[in-house]
Amino acid sequence: MIKTIELSKIYGGVNVLNIPSLEIPKGQSFGLVGNNGAGKTTYFNLLLDLIKPTTGYVTNNKIQVNKSEDWKPFTSAFIDESFLIGYLTAEEYFYFIGELRGMNKGDINSFLTQFKEIFNDEILGKKKYLRDLSKGNQKKVGIVAALIGNPEVIILDEPFANLDPTTQIRLKKLLKDLTVSTNATVLISSHDLGHVTEVCDRIVVLEKGEIVKDLKTSAETLQELETYFSV
Repeated sequence: MIKTIELSKIYGGVNVLNIPSLEIPKGQSFGLVGNNGAGKTTYFNLLLDLIKPTTGYVTNNKIQVNKSEDWKPFTSAFIDESFLIGYLTAEEYFYFIGELRGMNKGDINSFLTQFKEIFNDEILGKKKYLRDLSKGNQKKVGIVAALIGNPEVIILDEPFANLDPTTQIRLKKLLKDLTVSTNATVLISSHDLGHVTEVCDRIVVLEKGEIVKDLKTSAETLQELETYFSV
């Protein structure tokens, strides 16, 4: 589904990302972990054509992302609050995204009912602009918006950050169910090793922009990751 070929990104003479080859098959729940500055967000930004590679390229369903926009209709993402439109309410934002995905207000209202527990009566019907919501509630809106329209590829950067424990648990279940129910390819970056090993079938570790581990998730994966990062 997603192929990375000879991809690199250099900032100010420093090579912050260098991935010669990486393939993520359709339907895989893929986790990306690493310390600050490892290159996780840079990689996601390249996947989404938000920045240009220094060398190499990424293809999404055989479409080179920096050469064509044909991958956009089946791909969604939430990287940070810059993806939101601050002067809209949550409902207005959901309707806007829905319209882009060919869904009407009735479709969106029906879609949103399944997230009642995640919203926890703090988002819908409050007449608050997105810019006035807490960081956690902004994240909830962004993640749910990324699921509108049954995208084939979903990219989430640090989805568990700023969320309360109850929402983290609910989000983990939601993400685990996604690949089973829709066969979506889900890419998640996270600093939380426990959460990512629970959710993802495969985990790649980045260090200084390079892949140092590529693990199929098992009962031993969390311990292996904790050992690696504790050295």
